[in-house]
Amino acid sequence: MSVEGPTGVVFPRTGDGRSTSALGRAVVADALRAVDPVGARAAEHETNWRHGYLVHFRRLIEAGLLSRDAALTIARNGLASLHERMRYVEADGRETSLDDAVAAPDHLDPPQTATVTGDGPVEREFSLPYRGGRLRGDELRRRLDAWVGAGVVEPSCAEAVGAVLANPDWLDLRDQRIVVLGAGAEMGPLPSVLRWGGDVVAVDLPRPELWRRVLATARRHGGRLHLPVRPGTDPGDDTALAGNAGLDLLHRLPQVARWLDGADGRLVLGNYVYADGATNVRVAMAVDALTRHLQQRRPDVALAFLATPTDVFAVPGDAVAHAERGYARRGPARRALRVASGGRLLHRNYPPDADPGVNDSLVPQQGPNYALAKRLQRWRAAVARDAGTTVSLTVAPPTRTRSVLRNRALAAAYAGAHRFGIEVFDPATSNTLMAALLVHDLRTGGGPTHEHPWQDEAYAAAHGGLWRVPYAPRSALGLAVLLGLGGART
Repeated sequence: MSVEGPTGVVFPRTGDGRSTSALGRAVVADALRAVDPVGARAAEHETNWRHGYLVHFRRLIEAGLLSRDAALTIARNGLASLHERMRYVEADGRETSLDDAVAAPDHLDPPQTATVTGDGPVEREFSLPYRGGRLRGDELRRRLDAWVGAGVVEPSCAEAVGAVLANPDWLDLRDQRIVVLGAGAEMGPLPSVLRWGGDVVAVDLPRPELWRRVLATARRHGGRLHLPVRPGTDPGDDTALAGNAGLDLLHRLPQVARWLDGADGRLVLGNYVYADGATNVRVAMAVDALTRHLQQRRPDVALAFLATPTDVFAVPGDAVAHAERGYARRGPARRALRVASGGRLLHRNYPPDADPGVNDSLVPQQGPNYALAKRLQRWRAAVARDAGTTVSLTVAPPTRTRSVLRNRALAAAYAGAHRFGIEVFDPATSNTLMAALLVHDLRTGGGPTHEHPWQDEAYAAAHGGLWRVPYAPRSALGLAVLLGLGGART
């Protein structure tokens, strides 16, 4: 029997079909209702969610600043709303909850596990690719200090990477199984973990070109790659492996769950998946359903996430003071531009002396589905950490990934961002830096303990400068786009 419409993880039905805007409004309202009932009503009655979502996602952070309990209540209620609403449609059209779907028997032939051991050396010294070179030792420490001075990363980020530099034995990850959901992602830790001789359990779509890249990476380094393949695949033939590897998390959620149920060792479940548009929410919810399933079956599972810098975060008073110093030094041309625009351009990033400040770096072009997919990961991290799970959630820097460069406006904004003190990273620099922070978190039980979830999120953030620039990012976005487009034409 064929099914019309989407299958796998899907949005709930409403009077308008499966509306992404209806889901976004409802989830944000449900998340806010117990803490901020006025904000909940405002979200419910938002008539233009596609453009009006920005204020409501900011309100989720502001309401959570009331207390630790307020932040965790928002996170728990937001996650509960998503799991109550999102659905799973089987290939035959049967519709179930995500929990029932992920726990259901898998009627497909289970994949076998192929293991590829690399031929390359195992590195036990942390090094960072940067602008065509590779930084090590004191040279890398100087780069970290320069980033801190310029406001590109938080001081705690440099301290965490410094701890990895001082403890090279931490890079030996053979006591962990790093599950990389989104094995082909540019921002994932797969290359670094394999370089350090670790074990990667790889999950991604059945796309031969993707798996050819992943296998080539595995062969270059000294670690071990475990990948799901069709039964009977020759594990010594990379062409056969690439052609038969992969699992579809979105449409074959029970199959992924059964395969990971059988994985040996302590799992670190790393979420590096991404999809365009509404599919991003669907695949993020597939990962979250899988996360809940594995947490119930494997109490020692650790979780890893990368937070996007283009979101709303509470930031420490030190970041506010840094931004204020820059605002006080702004030149006459920028003052004149602010006046000429009626205050719409280049307004200050924070009210003076805010502690914490609220950094609003949401980018309208990325849309409400992207914001919801990334926010639910932060909610899961906060709830899991509160329950005692080891969690690594780190704010990653703006990065020239393929998905960003496909968007002309975002690509231009990134090209012009340096004019405002924001550093945009190459993917190799970002994913290696983030892998080092993952190592730090795994070796320190998730990093230091903080009183409030916003402090956990701010710890070791590598935001590229968005938190410490003088101007509110959206008030400079249009100028960055114009400057970036101009640079691209010259």
